Amino acid sequence: MSSLLPCCFPVCQSEPLLEVDDLHAEVEGNAILRGVSLRIHAGEIHAIMGRNGSGKSTLAKVVAGHPAYTVTAGTVRYRGDDLLALEPEDRARAGLFLGFQHPVEIPGVSNLEFLRVSSNARRRYKGEEELDTFAFEDHVRDTLPIVQMDPAFLERSVNEGFSGGEKKRNEILQMALLDPLVAVLDETDSGLDIDALRIVAGGVQQLARPDNATLLITHYQRLLDVITPDFVHVMVNGRILRTGDKGLALELEERGYDWVDQEDADSLAEVGAR
Repeated sequence: MSSLLPCCFPVCQSEPLLEVDDLHAEVEGNAILRGVSLRIHAGEIHAIMGRNGSGKSTLAKVVAGHPAYTVTAGTVRYRGDDLLALEPEDRARAGLFLGFQHPVEIPGVSNLEFLRVSSNARRRYKGEEELDTFAFEDHVRDTLPIVQMDPAFLERSVNEGFSGGEKKRNEILQMALLDPLVAVLDETDSGLDIDALRIVAGGVQQLARPDNATLLITHYQRLLDVITPDFVHVMVNGRILRTGDKGLALELEERGYDWVDQEDADSLAEVGAR
């Protein structure tokens, strides 16, 4: 039995890289997030687990600034600043990365050029020298081993004709080149076979450092066989119900989510009785 903590705030003295406080959000008038609170510090890997429709992907999209979602209450702070006041592109330049559940294809746009332009935008923000085409190509080829990607993929259009595993590897390559401070990976394991999962998860693990943080969103414990999270959160009905260590993920794998649903119902009943 894992040690479960009703509070989702890890105890840490340093300022969080990402701090979500009582976040409520809706889409097309439908409330999805109902009071999410989360603190992520440098050097930490967090995982959010839950059923479809629990609000996991909505949280990722709200943090990234998806225009379809409206924040109705609460705050999100990034390195102490109001993240919600920034446009999506400014969030990305400042070091927030979103890995898509379903990466889109961009026909006619060279993968190499896309990576170079986005990487240089991030480098400008950090005050670093931009790389020209030749220097960047050397840089990206040095980075390819992280995701075991064939250099031929650099000459193709972004994700066009890529398999599911190739798209996800391309996402992690983007992450490596952009060097974000906070990476939010929305179901990166979705649609991957065992080999692709090992490569993608291994790349994420390699990119984790003491000065950055990762938030993994997933249904299944199998991703966490490769990436060891510091904290596992269970999301139900738009809020984080439980927080624990990796043992909580193993418990979900063994018992399913029925017991979580019951705890959520008991919790709501208790609030209603007050």
